[in-house]
Amino acid sequence: MGEGTEGRQPVGQLDGLLREVRRQASRGTDPETGKVLEWLHRQTGAHVALIADGAGRVESSTENFPPDVLTPLAPLLARLSGGQLDTAATEVGALRVRCEGLGAHEPRPVLVVAGSSEPTPEAVALTSHVGTVLTLLRHAESSERTWRAYQDKARQLRFAVLQALLAGEPLLARRMTAGAVPPLLDAGGLRVHLLHCPPPERDRISRAHQDPSGYHGPNLMVQCPIFKEHLICLIADDEGAGEGAGTSGPGGRAHRQGEILRRLVRDNPHYALGVSGTHPLGATAEAYSQAAHALAAARTAPSRVASYHGQTPLDGVLARQPAVDWARSLVGPLDSVPKTSVDITRLALNMPRSAVAGLLGLSRNTVAAHLRRAGGALGQDLTDARSRAAVHLALALSGSCADPEAEAGQPPPTLDELLGTERAAAWAGTVLRPLDTQHRRTLRAWIDANTDAQRAARAMGISRNTVRAHLRATEAALGLDLLTTGTGVHDVVHALHISDVRAG
Repeated sequence: MGEGTEGRQPVGQLDGLLREVRRQASRGTDPETGKVLEWLHRQTGAHVALIADGAGRVESSTENFPPDVLTPLAPLLARLSGGQLDTAATEVGALRVRCEGLGAHEPRPVLVVAGSSEPTPEAVALTSHVGTVLTLLRHAESSERTWRAYQDKARQLRFAVLQALLAGEPLLARRMTAGAVPPLLDAGGLRVHLLHCPPPERDRISRAHQDPSGYHGPNLMVQCPIFKEHLICLIADDEGAGEGAGTSGPGGRAHRQGEILRRLVRDNPHYALGVSGTHPLGATAEAYSQAAHALAAARTAPSRVASYHGQTPLDGVLARQPAVDWARSLVGPLDSVPKTSVDITRLALNMPRSAVAGLLGLSRNTVAAHLRRAGGALGQDLTDARSRAAVHLALALSGSCADPEAEAGQPPPTLDELLGTERAAAWAGTVLRPLDTQHRRTLRAWIDANTDAQRAARAMGISRNTVRAHLRATEAALGLDLLTTGTGVHDVVHALHISDVRAG
């Protein structure tokens, strides 16, 4: 093995090797073994290969490395890979060959250097340095791979906890996390902070506040798999904790997390934040819905932060027993439908079908089939905004088992009869009061067009972009999400319906 061409002093030679190591380490990707082997070839003139294991599989090699040299080396390579030897020197024909086993765990890769002459002490030292560098790069790659796998699993577990809470199952969330229960599940309540930010920023923010257990102290940050700009932050809010709580307790840490999110919004003009009211863990879905409504208002607020200050939902103002009788008569046929179809239908009444498909890992056609099955049993077209709103209201009303059954022989009221009361009218007036005539007209045309902005634009003789601009302004005025999750559509459908009933 002869002298290299990149400098004869060891320090100069190693500088080149260190530059290559720094370049690869800064990229955080899989090591480019071939670059390091080529560097050694340029320094020594020898042919170099990295053998992956005792079976002789070549992982990387310099150009023109003689593969025939490996066959007679097979027994030696097996011993080096198995940890029985660390280094060995031998001859194969006219070639002088030096082999080094790399790393501590079998099967070890083996560095093979073959030249036409006996290697100089400097060449042997450079070969050992390269072996050390390759070992460190492979350790770094393994650590990076382990870190990424851990982050992936942590994200999956956080998402599973969120799913269980959205389903109203905090006990299921505890069972799924046995041995590593997130502190959030011991909180007396929570608020959902829904952060709107550029998608690449979500992972950075979540990692910055992640603790060694994969959670976020007493809180939880989950990247929404459907709305790529949303980071869902579940922040513990124990009774009596909050701004006045000591910073060493859960309430204090939770308060700091909320302040951190507000500061992020203040410092980044493309961020916005919607904050729910306080809810028990089992009502996380309601908290999320409130945060989505608040986020719709936050986008146009000067501070780009809004807290939910909504009114009583419609099911809370209707006469209870007549409303429950109507609801049970409408959704009773769902008892004959498979539970999976019912659960998917509930989800699809609160978010777009494409979102449900992505959330559950199903195709849109499969989601549509479940909706058709449920709609067929109900005698409703669940692609129609008004039918969806009616079924959504009925499901909310029929969720209580404490209400007695209707008296025999008494027919349930119609929806128009339920919505024709003074209390319902007052509710609708409160919902629609912030809208001017133009925005109310656009909202009605949009509902009449089954929430299709293009059809509404044609009916009104304006552009689709104008319709969407009016709807965004309506979201801000009403504090309801209409265009992202669509959770506010049911309220405006009912409010407009009540106005029509009263006008009739």
